[in-house]
Amino acid sequence: MLTRSEAPARPQILYSCYTNYSREGEQFVPEHVFSYQLAGTLLLDEGSQTHALVPGTFRFLRRNHLVKFQKQLPADGSEFRSLSVSFSQDMLRALAQEYGYPAAARQPPGTAVLALPDHPLYQSYLASLRPYEQLALPDHAALLALKAREAVLVLLQVNPELRDVLFDFSEPGKIDLEAFMQKNFRFNVAISRFAYLTGRSLATFKRDFERLFRTSPSRWLVQRRLQEAYYLLKEKSKTPSEVYLEVGFEDLSHFSFAFKKAYGVAPSKLLGAS
Repeated sequence: MLTRSEAPARPQILYSCYTNYSREGEQFVPEHVFSYQLAGTLLLDEGSQTHALVPGTFRFLRRNHLVKFQKQLPADGSEFRSLSVSFSQDMLRALAQEYGYPAAARQPPGTAVLALPDHPLYQSYLASLRPYEQLALPDHAALLALKAREAVLVLLQVNPELRDVLFDFSEPGKIDLEAFMQKNFRFNVAISRFAYLTGRSLATFKRDFERLFRTSPSRWLVQRRLQEAYYLLKEKSKTPSEVYLEVGFEDLSHFSFAFKKAYGVAPSKLLGAS
């Protein structure tokens, strides 16, 4: 998976495998993804809901969403493994034209993660990918592109209601700014990304934001993240090292400095100061 919103383009078919540690982070999901959990557990937090994906789980991730992830190794210490097939907009447009699917109207905002029930067609497709596990190389791009197209057709056969999601090629529409920011302030992404996801240019986003919150986006984000950190430290007895990434700070030292400046006490001393 992409680990940051500015990460390079991912292969269309990607096997994730980790053997000696669990991983966590956050990502912007730029394209739709069809995925299967092979081993270990994947936790996906989209701000208002957390999804626990266990081995044998199929899922569909909708594009243009922010998600925090945690990849947990199996209890026996063996490797974490998952398989993801991503669908570029160019590929979906070409497939829609070839098969006569009309472009869909803009879909309303919805959950980032859709659980897919097991189905024989999914299992057959998964089995067909096993010979290609080691083919995520440039020389095999054409072959993998065909398998990605096949995944779209399988999804449409099993879940025809996904047609309007897959063939919605519109950019995000203008949405409720306050509700979006209250849901997503924990994500450490650029202000320009927040602007895009709320259907605004950067200039319009800043103007609307300051009219609504009476402060700049960057200042509000720091204040809101510190409020959440205070709650987690004080009421949930979490440690600073557990909290700083969860609320959207990049490093512990910056978090500690900002927290002490705001509350007059280091986060590590908060409980002792009560």
